Amino acid sequence: MPQAPEKTSTAVLHEQQILILDFGSQYTQNIARRVREAQVFCEIYPYTKSIEEIKTLSPNGIILSGGPTSVLEKDALLCDKKLFELGIPILGICYGMQLIAHMLSGKVSPADDREYGRAQLKIQEYSRLLKEVKNNSTIWMSHGDLIKKLPAGFKCTAFTDNSPIAAIENPMKKIYGLQFHPEVAHTNDGTTLLNNFMFDICKC
Repeated sequence: MPQAPEKTSTAVLHEQQILILDFGSQYTQNIARRVREAQVFCEIYPYTKSIEEIKTLSPNGIILSGGPTSVLEKDALLCDKKLFELGIPILGICYGMQLIAHMLSGKVSPADDREYGRAQLKIQEYSRLLKEVKNNSTIWMSHGDLIKKLPAGFKCTAFTDNSPIAAIENPMKKIYGLQFHPEVAHTNDGTTLLNNFMFDICKC
């Protein structure tokens, strides 16, 4: 019986693709579903995927999933820091956004209270990622940490009543982050956000 092709060789055949690095979020499959619903090929890989393997896949963009742990823990799940030097657009979601801040010399601290549920997104600055996202639209939060200090070169583009930093970006490096979950149905403009990342920023 002929062997099935390896996942990597299959992915290379796709000219337009998004790579999802999984940090253990219960919503990771939701991210993949949203990407595929937009007719963009994607695959999920563990956060330990090597830089060389990622280069071979040559994705249009990379999404860092959320996760149930904290970047402040002793054995926190960390990707290779060289990921942020590839020049490939990156979108960090929840834990993924905190990971960006933590690994690029920002500051992440525990929140006074864990935030879980709906919130209203307040847009404070124009962003390609937030294009056509309604001000005060409903989003879904699920996190116990907050970014207290942005890494150099980053700016905050949106906030909520309980999260002073709900969206960040470094447009020059094409690195973006969201404290909330655009992939779940509770986030009203989640599809718009993900499509902005895939089509406007990643050029899928």
